[in-house]
Amino acid sequence: MSTEAAALVLYNANILTMNPRRPRATLVAAKDGKIVRVGTDDDLDLFKGRSKLIDCEGKTVIPGFNDAHIHIMAYASNLLSVDCSPSSVASISDIQENIREKAERIPRGTWIKGTGYNEFYLAEHRHPNRHDLDLAAPNHPVRLTHRSLHACVLNSLGLSLAGITIDMPDPPGGLIDRELDTGQPSGLLFGMTSFINEQVVPPLSEEEVRQGVKLVNRSLISSGITSVQDATVRNGFEQWQMFTGLKRRGELAPRVSVMIGLHALDEFEEQGLHYGYGDIALRLGAVKFTLDETRGQLNLSQEELNEGVLRAHGAGFQVAIHAVEESTVAAAATALENCVRRSRKGGDLRHRVEHCSVCPPSLLWRLKAVKALVVTQPAFIYYSGERYLSDVPEAQLPWLYRIRSFVKSGLKPVASSDCPVVPCDPLMGIYAAVTRKAESGQSLSPKETVSAEQALEMYTLAGAYASLEERLKGSIEVGKAADLVVLSADPTKVVTEELRGIRVEKTIINGEVVWER
Repeated sequence: MSTEAAALVLYNANILTMNPRRPRATLVAAKDGKIVRVGTDDDLDLFKGRSKLIDCEGKTVIPGFNDAHIHIMAYASNLLSVDCSPSSVASISDIQENIREKAERIPRGTWIKGTGYNEFYLAEHRHPNRHDLDLAAPNHPVRLTHRSLHACVLNSLGLSLAGITIDMPDPPGGLIDRELDTGQPSGLLFGMTSFINEQVVPPLSEEEVRQGVKLVNRSLISSGITSVQDATVRNGFEQWQMFTGLKRRGELAPRVSVMIGLHALDEFEEQGLHYGYGDIALRLGAVKFTLDETRGQLNLSQEELNEGVLRAHGAGFQVAIHAVEESTVAAAATALENCVRRSRKGGDLRHRVEHCSVCPPSLLWRLKAVKALVVTQPAFIYYSGERYLSDVPEAQLPWLYRIRSFVKSGLKPVASSDCPVVPCDPLMGIYAAVTRKAESGQSLSPKETVSAEQALEMYTLAGAYASLEERLKGSIEVGKAADLVVLSADPTKVVTEELRGIRVEKTIINGEVVWER
């Protein structure tokens, strides 16, 4: 490519390219949103007087981070809600105080949304209930969402507005927790968060959406994230149009791949939108399936999953299957095996298993046989490690959030945050992947550690591979997107405990600096 009038040149840099043919460089130049040169400072004379030059002063430059599993609108909603995460509260009393303060500032009858609570880290070591929330806000409906997003708590007014009574049966795939002495709903609901958010709690207003997305955008780019893959199973054509508007107005800087639910596939086909439709800024991604065992049995059923995966695959779509428990990972493997056996449609679609939290050796080899990708969340080890060590059966701990085993088996693991379940910071994920340490310092399956280089690849090139875009981005190579991050230190050179101290200095998307410290 021509180097004439490159728009941006970074030099005097320690560049980790993620390109095995040229792993390191000291200069990178960009023009028209693409990388036009990767070289040494000896090339600087080619650009002097014609380009914007940035002296990196020896700091490290990497490809932009790619978060392969995130929930953008849930994150936007969280950032506008009452923070009840472990970093903000230590007890149910703290949650009550935060909600009480919110209630004092808004009109009676207005919904209060709290997010991020985790009962394991509360002093009481239990979920809040409707009585707890009633004491804090008796005149406001309250919805408190668990950190996992798979459970929530309503106060009495919220239950009433949702129509949840003592006589209401558990809905398909959901579970209404009930008080032992009265049989009344306790307020705690499992597997019903989507229903509550979509059918009961009023949606964010247009102004709230823009305000929340503005906060999300700043959080992402300040974390060095230049690409995301939205894994929200509720996404349909309406959400696709929303993302189209956000990108058109320049309100969301990172590149976005949008997954959709199977319910929306017919409409996308009717609109003539196929897998990969769009461009590098916004593209149509995988069909997402969510598997759980909320009521002690598979939801979806194995037959429903098999047929759904086959339908999406036949339409030419990659599939992404949310599977946490060993039984759901096994069901995902069965569905992919069924797809391979029954489908006549070829192609390199790289079907994915999201989370794959508990994966014993037998399942690992089944996933490898169907060439599945595993999209994991290393930061869960840091933020929830103590809970795993306390609650997960000892026999399963060696199989929990495996990474090295996936690498060694050739499964090409991909890293993500599942934000807002945990913060989106990729550097914390890299720290967790390299150390396998929880926030307390306890180790979780240390045999599953990987090197900093391997962890860095999981957050960059592997992320692009997971959305079939590795020819467009993910490494610093001529012709690829000029998405770059300047770091305060080299993750591959510092001692492991210093990984947490590395900071993003600049974030560059499409050859333009979109954030700097």
